[in-house]
Amino acid sequence: MMDQEYSKIMVAVDGSNEAELAFRKAVNVAKRNQAELLLAHVIDTRAFQTVSSFDNVLAEQATDMAKQTLGDYEAEAKKAGVKNISKVIEYGAPKVMIANQIPENNDIDLIMLGATGLNAVERLFIGSVSEYVIRNAACDVLIVRTDLDNKIPEEDK
Repeated sequence: MMDQEYSKIMVAVDGSNEAELAFRKAVNVAKRNQAELLLAHVIDTRAFQTVSSFDNVLAEQATDMAKQTLGDYEAEAKKAGVKNISKVIEYGAPKVMIANQIPENNDIDLIMLGATGLNAVERLFIGSVSEYVIRNAACDVLIVRTDLDNKIPEEDK
């Protein structure tokens, strides 16, 4: 029997604790599979639509922060021994970008992301990113809920 191997793993990072857990696990999975790791961050452009126009200054600040965050993650993944790392910043609706656009453009065969902490009411109106990705992605999806010891992090209990 052939072991399942992934060659291009995408992890969606947004600066949240959930994304941090997903990133750490993605590093391990990438190392085990000798896979390429794609660090993806989506800037939700809807956040910058004001009534009259698109706020470029805020969008630029968000981009700078994203570059910084991805740079930090990249350094951490390199230090952990992942050889092949790429980064992408996209603009748009995060769930669509994470489920379809980025994986299709980058031949991703595994998407890893944190379980987003929305409460029931928010989920009703927004629908969590992870739920959307599970339903709509064309490749395997791994939702990370636990730390490297497969324990639920203390602050979430």
